[in-house]
Amino acid sequence: MLLRKFLPTALALALAASMPGVTAAAPAEILLSHQLDEERAERVEKVIERFNGSQKDYQVKLVRRVQGEPATDLNLATREEQGHYVAAKAAFKPIQQIMSEAGIPFDGSSIAPELRVGLTDARGNLAALPLALATPILFINKGAFRKAGLDPEKPPRTWAEVQKAADKLFDAGSKCPYTTSWPAWVHIDNLSAWNGVEVADAKGTLVFNGLPQVKHTALLTTWAKARFFVYFGRRDEADRRFAEGECGMLTSSSSLFGALHESRKVDTGVSPLPYHDDIQGAPQQTLAGGASLWAAGGRKPAEYKGIAQFVRFLMEPSLQVEFTAASGFLPMTAAARAAAGSKLLQADVAGLNIAYRQLQGPAALRTIRVSEIEKVRIIVEEELEAAWSGKTPAKEALDIAVQRGNLVMNKVPAAAAKAPARKK
Repeated sequence: MLLRKFLPTALALALAASMPGVTAAAPAEILLSHQLDEERAERVEKVIERFNGSQKDYQVKLVRRVQGEPATDLNLATREEQGHYVAAKAAFKPIQQIMSEAGIPFDGSSIAPELRVGLTDARGNLAALPLALATPILFINKGAFRKAGLDPEKPPRTWAEVQKAADKLFDAGSKCPYTTSWPAWVHIDNLSAWNGVEVADAKGTLVFNGLPQVKHTALLTTWAKARFFVYFGRRDEADRRFAEGECGMLTSSSSLFGALHESRKVDTGVSPLPYHDDIQGAPQQTLAGGASLWAAGGRKPAEYKGIAQFVRFLMEPSLQVEFTAASGFLPMTAAARAAAGSKLLQADVAGLNIAYRQLQGPAALRTIRVSEIEKVRIIVEEELEAAWSGKTPAKEALDIAVQRGNLVMNKVPAAAAKAPARKK
């Protein structure tokens, strides 16, 4: 009798011991898609591993996004993609709403206003998290400067000074005195904001063919002819050339400073984005741009709870400091910025400090940015390339870019916005 009573109990205990998975639920998986380069993806992966190791309920998995595929649970949208995400915002669930429903305190207004541009609704509620933003600055190769007889501790501040430096670098044998990444972002959006001129009027009509923009485009055309300016492409190809020591000066994202400083392959100096000192009121402010984190709609409540926990993790000042040190991106909140300034070495935050100063002021809050509207960005880059290669005069190139861009903004059929035939 006792044996009959004991056997079922013992059998049940033995089965439970041999099947631990029966009682432990698997963590919910949250996919985070991206289009980062390999190096930055590795840095983000380390942050995700920290989150995954800090709790047992959720596992965030980083996956590379293929264009045209449906949105995953979380999506790191690049600056070039942001226009698509904003236009399709009904398909995404606002970060502010996710945090509220999860019962997690979240103050979107604590995020710096210049980082929230384009990511809030009419009430100021945050739709996406400005996770990986930066602003363009000037990088110099100190070794190349010394070789050319230039003082690396006094980098150029104006475009006129950049020309003088490029001349000396060229005479010293440099095959690439100056280069740039992200041409539409740097040389239209930020060139305009930094020098106090508009890219669009109050009605949203593009107007970036004014005298300052034309003079700047023409200046770079003369540099290209003189081999002072070497152009490598529309994305960050120039970053790699500078990192290999090929170029003397580079305008690119402030987030690059972390990687350059860490590699120590090139003795790198940083300076504010150059401005035109013949324009009254310049310099003013530059613009923040980069990748923002969007949550897809239509997910299960448990998944949104996991997303909320991940956002809370990302908002911790100590985590932002580590992410900033690893990636070079701007901390999101004032508390995180203060922590970065006190915990990181002065050399580590040199690029950040320049970026902060450039972003202070009302011009940093401009909402229309041609680099964030993909079809317009492509048009702008086509026309800048036509000017810099000498195929089209600068004024004509920007006039065409504005005309074609406004057709896109007004949703005129694509055929009407095609590039004109050019003389070979």
